[in-house]
Amino acid sequence: MKVENKALSPLLTVKNLKMHFPVRGGVFRRLRAKVFAVDDVSFSVPHGKTLGLVGESGCGKTTVGRCILKLYKPTAGKVVFNDRNVLSLQHEALRESRKDMQIIFQDPFESLNARHTIQEILEEPFIIHKIGNKNQRVARVRELLDRVGLPRNSLMRFPHEFSGGQRQRIGIARAIALHPKLIICDEPVSALDVSIQSQVLNLMLELQETLGLTYLFIAHDLAVVKHISDRIAVMYLGKIVEMSDADSIYEKPFHPYTRALISAIPIPDPFRKADKIVLRGDVPSPINPPPGCHFHTRCPYALDRCRVEPPGLKDAPGTSGEQHLVACIRAGEI
Repeated sequence: MKVENKALSPLLTVKNLKMHFPVRGGVFRRLRAKVFAVDDVSFSVPHGKTLGLVGESGCGKTTVGRCILKLYKPTAGKVVFNDRNVLSLQHEALRESRKDMQIIFQDPFESLNARHTIQEILEEPFIIHKIGNKNQRVARVRELLDRVGLPRNSLMRFPHEFSGGQRQRIGIARAIALHPKLIICDEPVSALDVSIQSQVLNLMLELQETLGLTYLFIAHDLAVVKHISDRIAVMYLGKIVEMSDADSIYEKPFHPYTRALISAIPIPDPFRKADKIVLRGDVPSPINPPPGCHFHTRCPYALDRCRVEPPGLKDAPGTSGEQHLVACIRAGEI
């Protein structure tokens, strides 16, 4: 009998995900337009691996994460987690599945209840899912504090008594409390000082190794994403425009948008001149995205075909088997 290799099989598979928000107005709140926040996104994340999802603000990456957790009800598509379609789950089945799917929010202060002590915040997941008695829950909370590098005497303190980095460690402790398999990391270090970011990232890598966690890491900073991700997907205006392993996407990006993002990464050398690519114009409105390739309004290499023909994700030149996917009809030419 053939034994499946869990490390290589996908824990999470997203297929043709769409999230269109209605725009209503007038006295009768009639539908006036739609915001195409996520428009046909597909990817998979293997057990114990990290997929980095990057792009400018407003590209839809956070919406993807919330659709996966069914915090939003997607317009269309499929989210298969642990061989179950999350979008078809209801009530108790959905509640039970959320023990295995958690989220770390961007703002470590806003995501914590300012009126609760750290003990109350970290006990809450166990209370909701009816796990353990009072003494057992307190013992688990102390273990969580040890695991994320916070002192045990923090139990009766409030969130405002901690620094930003410490508050994010509390958020991480809450996310791992129920031993989840998947964690959606929604820009977990973007609100932190640069000196603290690396400490939190290293903590997340350590927890991934010891607990076997799988991450969907959402961010706009490609330098941060490269440090933690196995594969990277680049989003623009609701669509994935390029996807590959982290090293390949940095060494040889095929899409002009990916090249522009990589060129914007600061170089820690004052004597080295950065060859930055400056994109002209603003990001189009997701209410009225351009036809064809969404990026053609800002792309210096756009052809007439780009204005009418949606490119779709295809194997990049010289690659096969979805190793490196790109949505550009001129990939390999430019």
